[in-house]
Amino acid sequence: MEADYVVVGAGSGGCAMAYRLAEAGRQVLVIEHGGSDAGPFIQMPAALSYPMNMKTYDWGYQSEPEPHLGNRRLATPRGKVIGGSSSINGMVYVRGHAHDFDHWAEAGATGWSFADVLPYYKRMESWHGGPDEGWRGTNGPLHITRGPRTNPLFHAFVEAGKEAGYPVTADYNGRQQEGFGPMEATIWKGRRWSAANAYLKPALKTGKVTVVRAFARKVVIEQGRAVGVEVSRGGAVEVIRARAEVILAASSLNTPKLLMLSGIGPAAHLAEHGIEVVADRPGVGANLQDHLEIYMQYASLKPVTLYKYWNLIGKAVIGAQWLFTGKGLGASNQFESCAFIRSRAGIDYPDIQYHFLPIAVRYDGKAAAEGHGFQAHVGPMRSPSRGAVTLRSARPEDAPVIRFNYMSTEQDWIDFRACIRLTREIFGQEAFAPFVKHEIQPGKAVESDAEIDAFIREHAESAYHPCGTARLGRADDPMAVVDPECRVIGVEGLRVADSSVFPRITNGNLNGPSIMVGEKAADHVLGRGMLAPSNDEPWVNPHWQESQR
Repeated sequence: MEADYVVVGAGSGGCAMAYRLAEAGRQVLVIEHGGSDAGPFIQMPAALSYPMNMKTYDWGYQSEPEPHLGNRRLATPRGKVIGGSSSINGMVYVRGHAHDFDHWAEAGATGWSFADVLPYYKRMESWHGGPDEGWRGTNGPLHITRGPRTNPLFHAFVEAGKEAGYPVTADYNGRQQEGFGPMEATIWKGRRWSAANAYLKPALKTGKVTVVRAFARKVVIEQGRAVGVEVSRGGAVEVIRARAEVILAASSLNTPKLLMLSGIGPAAHLAEHGIEVVADRPGVGANLQDHLEIYMQYASLKPVTLYKYWNLIGKAVIGAQWLFTGKGLGASNQFESCAFIRSRAGIDYPDIQYHFLPIAVRYDGKAAAEGHGFQAHVGPMRSPSRGAVTLRSARPEDAPVIRFNYMSTEQDWIDFRACIRLTREIFGQEAFAPFVKHEIQPGKAVESDAEIDAFIREHAESAYHPCGTARLGRADDPMAVVDPECRVIGVEGLRVADSSVFPRITNGNLNGPSIMVGEKAADHVLGRGMLAPSNDEPWVNPHWQESQR
């Protein structure tokens, strides 16, 4: 098998890459180990807690025991299915803050500032959120919508933020991220609008793209150039060859693993596993980042929460309504209000994110024993902690070793305590007086720094936003893995186009930025000029130096 381009991974970046290469008339083979994304568990937005807990759709990775979290192993789901993690995620759409990308550029990712990436966000979006003031795209492949927000709790959350003195923003993906407002989702006509639905399926119809169901073992490199990918399928090992380039878009966990199995990575680590070194790149697998969060849960005075549907009959009714009409509660991910705020004065843009949910429930689908309740997922956006992805062995079948090193700095604890105390203040506002019965979790007895720290140690969970393990940077930066055109430094004909390339984690959920990387990297691959930079100036709180809100 042979094509102009071989893309490894049919996830957020890979699907966007395949679409744009096909649009330019190139032949593309996409290697994907996972299977079909058909069926209600993936396509029904309200069913989001199912696919990320199913071996069929998830690689099933776990972190190593985390020393600062009581040696807990944290679930680290990654999509093993057409659409990748965009087929099993919470469907929340966040671009990231403008200053995130300016930081990328300052860190050596020249051409990746906010002015450079905004045109790619506009190109990819079909925004249905209201009148556009020029900040949003309106005819791209990726449909972005807002939930109906019919539950009174969604409005109480925004009103409480306003009462606490925070700004309200009409569009956190537009000019002003900071504040409380409606949340956006990759949902269209009641269905999950994954990268597969948005990009891959239209690309397949062109006849230029073929999906190969196979397990990628390593990149084949001859005389310093990537010429194909070694895969196993049907019990046999074969090589799928690329006439032009190989593009890795296998996730921030599997991409560094593939690079290392191919001889690209820290030389001493590769030697430990008997792998011949092609390019000594110590940054491969390093710089691993994620968002941690906790669920602040409250018992509800009124039976207005989704708990009344949290039984077999309720779920069956919602499922049937969605199957037959594509509407109703099944058509929403239930994250319909949110906020981005700053934890303290002297921080120029938000470093805390809230997802509000009108039920007290965990990602694994376990409802709080209290019954009617609601919760806010809250966590810091820019942890200084860094982890790494390394090889368990030279066997491609073995899962990588994933060490996040969560909460390894004092700043992490300071930031998380602020999250809990600021959240309590929000739920203590007048807007929530008709709804708040009492705090379920952490519980009002958890008050001192030591008590809060113990709660975090036991209950913090990953928000499933791993990134940064093959970061963009200058070609002369020893810790950079790809140059600003996403080319792997030290090897010809090989690029990376997924969240591995993020120099630093962006604000919010990572699906949007991962798709943007695929979009922009495609223009680099095609060797054509970049979209013209934007002159739009984002809003930054004018009082950020002296005020927290």
